[in-house]
Amino acid sequence: MKKRIAVLLIVVAGVAGLSFTPPAERYFEIAKNLDIFASLFKEVNALYVDEVNPNQLVRTGIDAMLNSLDPYTNYIPEDEVEDYRTMNTGQYGGIGALTREIGSRTVVTMLYEGYPAYKNGLKIGDEVIKLNDIELSKVSRQEAEQLMRGQVGTPVKLTVKRTGVAEPISIEFKREKIKMNNVPYFGMVSNEVGYVQLSDFTPEAGKEVRNGVIALKEKGAKSIIIDLRGNPGGLLFEAVNVCNIFIPKGKKVVDTKGKVEDSNITYETLNVPTDLDIPVAVLISRGSASASEIVAGTLQDYDRAVIIGEKSFGKGLVQLSRPLSYNSQVKITTAKYYTPTGRCIQVLDYSHRRQDGSVISVPDSVKKAFKTAKGRTVYDGGGIDPDIKIENSDASAITQVLYLNGFIFDFATQYAYKHPTIANAKDFSLTDAEYQEFVTWMQGKNYNYRSLAEVQLTSLIEEAKRERYYTELKPQLDQINARLTEKRKHDLITFKDQIKMVLEEDIASRYYLERGSVETGFKYDSEVKKAIEVLNNKAQYNKILGNQ
Repeated sequence: MKKRIAVLLIVVAGVAGLSFTPPAERYFEIAKNLDIFASLFKEVNALYVDEVNPNQLVRTGIDAMLNSLDPYTNYIPEDEVEDYRTMNTGQYGGIGALTREIGSRTVVTMLYEGYPAYKNGLKIGDEVIKLNDIELSKVSRQEAEQLMRGQVGTPVKLTVKRTGVAEPISIEFKREKIKMNNVPYFGMVSNEVGYVQLSDFTPEAGKEVRNGVIALKEKGAKSIIIDLRGNPGGLLFEAVNVCNIFIPKGKKVVDTKGKVEDSNITYETLNVPTDLDIPVAVLISRGSASASEIVAGTLQDYDRAVIIGEKSFGKGLVQLSRPLSYNSQVKITTAKYYTPTGRCIQVLDYSHRRQDGSVISVPDSVKKAFKTAKGRTVYDGGGIDPDIKIENSDASAITQVLYLNGFIFDFATQYAYKHPTIANAKDFSLTDAEYQEFVTWMQGKNYNYRSLAEVQLTSLIEEAKRERYYTELKPQLDQINARLTEKRKHDLITFKDQIKMVLEEDIASRYYLERGSVETGFKYDSEVKKAIEVLNNKAQYNKILGNQ
C-alpha cells in the first residue's frame, strides 16, 4: 500500500509542477500521468497477492494526493455529501437530539427546544438501545446516524433506557427539518452588558447575531460581547454580514486572492449597520478559525472592538466546492483572504514543506506590520493577536478522563433524577457536600490515567536510559514517580474547581438545555469577566482602541 501511495504522490508531484509549463505541454503531461495512474491501478488490482477493495484503494490515493496540498482540500464521496451539506447549511432531517458514545452506550446529550425529540419526551441522559427495532449494539456509529436522520415527514422510533424507569421506553417521532442555530445563546451577563454566543457561520448567522444584539439592547444592553471561541468558521459572506452589524455600509471586510481571476474578490458590507457606536468586545481562542478570524480581524482593523482571549487558529484560506461525477464533490482551496488592512493571517505555509513533508509556520522574522484605522500596529502571518491576552489552562488529565469515560455524564443523570428542580442556571452551584457525594460516588470506579507530569517523567526515564544516566538517576526518578502517584490519588480534590465547573454545566443542561450549560459557566469564565470589566470602563476601552 505504501508503495502504491508513493507512486501516486510521484504522479501528483509531476502534475503540481505543470503550472510552470506551457499550456499544450501541461495538458499532455496531465493526460500522460492520468494514463499512468489508470494502468498502474489495473495492474495492482489484477496481480496484487491479496484481494483489494477498488473503492478503498482509490480513496486512499485521492486522500493522499489532496492531503499533500493542505488539510482543507478534500474529496467528498456520495455517501458523505449529506453530512457535508449539513455542516455547511446547519440543516438536516431528524428529531433534534444530539447523542454521544460512551463506551458501548449511545446516550442523549442535548435536546433542541421546539423539535420532535423535545416535544415527544426524550430526555438528556436516556440511553438509546434501539432505532426502529434495530439494536444499536449491532450497527456502527455511522449507520446509527443514518438511521436517525432521514427524509422530513418520515417516522422513526427510539427505544431507550431511562434512569428510574425499570423497563425500556419506546418513543415515536416524525422527522422534521432541523435548523441548528448559529447563535445557540444570547442574554445579559450584567445589568448593562449583553452577550451573544456565535458557534457557526452557516446561512443566516448574521441575521441571528443582529436579532440577538437588537433584543439585548431592548433589555438595556449598553455594550455587547460577541463570543467566537471555538468557532471553526463557515460561510465567508456571513462573516461579512456579522461585521456589517457594527461597521458602515460600503466598508471593505475582506479580499480574497487566488490563482484564478474569479477568486480575486473584494467583499464589502451591503446593509445599513445596526449600531455604529455601541462598545463591543470579541472573545477568541485557539479554536477560532477562518470566518471567525475575518470578523475579529476586521473589527480590530477598524478599531471597532476590543479583542480578548488567545491568539486565533490562523486559517487564512478560502475553499470552493465543485461537483464531480457520481454525485461526489471536491472542496478545493482556491484563495487566501486578507483583512481590510491587508493582513493574511494564515499561519502554516503549505506550499513550502520540509523534506519530511512537515509544514512550516510563518516565522516571526518575515511577519509584516500593518496599521489599523487609528494607527495601532497589527501583524499578519499567524492568526489574530488579541488586544488583551488571556491564556486558558487546558483541562487536567483527570477532568478529561472523567468526561470522556462518562462519569460526569452519569453523575449528572443521577443528580437530575434525585432533584426535580434546581436554582436558576446563573445561580446554580454544587455545594461542598454535593461535590463530596461525587467524590464518594467515584470510589471503586476504574478510571486509570496518567497526569501530564507522569507522561513527561516516562519520557525523561527513556531519555536517561538512552544516554546511560538512568542507573545514577534511578533513586531520584523513583522518588519523583512515587510522589506523583501519591499526588494523583488526591486529584479529585486538587482539581475540584475544574471538575465542579464541568459537573455544574452538565447538570444545568438537564433542566435548561443549552442555555443552562452556558449560563452556569459564566461565573468561571475569566474572559467574559474581563470583557465586562473593559466594557464598563470607558477610559480603558477607548485607550485600547486608540480613541484617546
